Amino acid sequence: MKKINYFTQYFLILLLFSIFKILGIKLSLIISSFIFSILGPIIKKNKISKKNLTYAFKNMNDFSKEKVVRRMWKNYGKIFAEYMFIKDFRLNPKFLKKVNLENSEILNEIKMKSEPVIFVSGHFSNFELMAMSIEKYGIDLAAVYRPLNNYFLNPIMVNIRKKYICKNQIQKGISGTKNLLKSYKNGSSIAIMIDQRVSEGIQCDFFEKKALTTTIPAQFVKKFNCKIIPVYIERLENNNFKIEFNKPLIFNKDESIEQITLKLNQNLEKMILKNPDQWIWTHNRWR
Repeated sequence: MKKINYFTQYFLILLLFSIFKILGIKLSLIISSFIFSILGPIIKKNKISKKNLTYAFKNMNDFSKEKVVRRMWKNYGKIFAEYMFIKDFRLNPKFLKKVNLENSEILNEIKMKSEPVIFVSGHFSNFELMAMSIEKYGIDLAAVYRPLNNYFLNPIMVNIRKKYICKNQIQKGISGTKNLLKSYKNGSSIAIMIDQRVSEGIQCDFFEKKALTTTIPAQFVKKFNCKIIPVYIERLENNNFKIEFNKPLIFNKDESIEQITLKLNQNLEKMILKNPDQWIWTHNRWR
């Protein structure tokens, strides 16, 4: 049954991608955000999103939750449609103007020093643009990804990411951590989303509730004393984007992996609070 469901999803998604390619990005964004705003509220992930909002915003009323989740689904739909145009975001001059990099002097310094760092972010807006923009800037980069459950779709998504987002894609997990270590030692910076639940992580406060959290950035800080660069991505009017590169986070050499991981979660919380509807709440973060 699962195989049939996955193949059905695979077929429908390829069909939609083909339609989007014909329609162009403007119409595709409108249609896709509408589809997601209709289908999103009737699936299980919608309940998870509302539950997660309760953890993060203890005093938020039901009306406000509905508003945030509805906007999130619309943004999710836009991200989905934009995969069909990800090549254009990489190569088309018209699309390049849609992405503005703030504090690019931070990238300049990293590039000039050839000093590998760890870029951390979450699933904000169109999160794929982070790794793409860093690599396009000329920084050697390895990006951590979580494979899709749908084994029909996953090879397609991995191929898209390798061709147009970041050529060095490393699957999360124990074996992936070894590859990250190898890439870092060879001079590659690392881009990682720290907002997903990971079985190999530690229980760490996230909005004052324990959540399994990756310790990879903290481990690299302890082992290499490397810089951690928080990155925030925001969708603006007319579906333009702002990617904000923040100053490196400073850690005391005596801080533990647990303390560093907590500080990273606290930094992530601040990003989420800027625009709650642009973070993807569907991950079962506090399971």
